[in-house]
Amino acid sequence: MNRLSCFLIVIALCAELSNGALFPKDYVHFNNSLQPNNILKVHCITDEDDLGDHLLNPGQTYDFSFHESVFRTEVNCGLWQGPGFKYYALFRAYDGGVILHFGKNNFWDAREDGIYFTHDSTPPTLKYRWAAHVLTPTH
Repeated sequence: MNRLSCFLIVIALCAELSNGALFPKDYVHFNNSLQPNNILKVHCITDEDDLGDHLLNPGQTYDFSFHESVFRTEVNCGLWQGPGFKYYALFRAYDGGVILHFGKNNFWDAREDGIYFTHDSTPPTLKYRWAAHVLTPTH
């Protein structure tokens, strides 16, 4: 076999192993720590799926899991809250990078002053502040 064929077989095997049950899945978690009656809307898109809208009451969580791809896994999310979902944050909730991670947990906590992040047992830190979109009338 020539080198190109061997390389392609190795890549195919790595891709299959990264999507199989042999390795633990990675997780992304969202928690609504907003004030009472303040619903959080979460919408995420992975490399392969649009996960749709999820509405969380204060105290509720939403999480999903996946196997990281050898070809770089990205999860982009938008969070909205407030009257008419006026306040929002758009960000990358998971970035696989070049090195595969197995069993990685990304924890996102929506609070009144912004979005907090941690991926282990350390206290969450503020990563993103809420932005407000303003609709201007058309005349």
